[in-house]
Amino acid sequence: METLNSMAEENTSKNAENSEEKSTADKESAAKESSAEQKSEKAQSDDQKAAKSGGKSAAKSAAKSGSKSDSKSGGKSAAKKKEKPPKLEDKPFTEFMQQHYLPSLEEALKAQGADDLQLEFAKRQLAVLGFSDPDEYWQVMGQWKDGRKQFNIAFMDEDISGTKVFSYATAGDKPSTIEQFMGDERRITLDLMVLYTLQRLNAQKWLTRN
Repeated sequence: METLNSMAEENTSKNAENSEEKSTADKESAAKESSAEQKSEKAQSDDQKAAKSGGKSAAKSAAKSGSKSDSKSGGKSAAKKKEKPPKLEDKPFTEFMQQHYLPSLEEALKAQGADDLQLEFAKRQLAVLGFSDPDEYWQVMGQWKDGRKQFNIAFMDEDISGTKVFSYATAGDKPSTIEQFMGDERRITLDLMVLYTLQRLNAQKWLTRN
């Protein structure tokens, strides 16, 4: 009987020890699980922060990029608005001649005393003694002093930068010579065309200052 009691006490003691060990193990396991959960929650929190931070950075980058793009686009639009209008000399040949060269030349010649000046711009054959060409060319023909002074500038290429020839005559006669006009001038402008015409006529002493 005592032996049974002793064995029972030993079993009870062992069970208590086992129970304590199990309880300790359970606590340790629970502590580990709690620590793992805390780590997982912290990792999730860090991921959320990183995602927010990345989102903000992406938004800032997109905003900057958009701002730069808008700035460049606005700059290009402003540049287009500030583009200079085309030069007079870049206009179509006949338009430039009729709207700019002839009016400017007429004003300049009348200022030099050609009060009864008559200017004509037409396409016809060259009327020069000893010169035969069936083709027609755009020409500026001017005369004053009742036709006693007349000159002719022919544009062989229908282009102010192309080949041009000059001829003149007096007293209604037909021109007998033809010469190159502005041949050495590479840069052709309205002002230069008027100036060269005045200089060529002045060489004949046809203008009032001579």
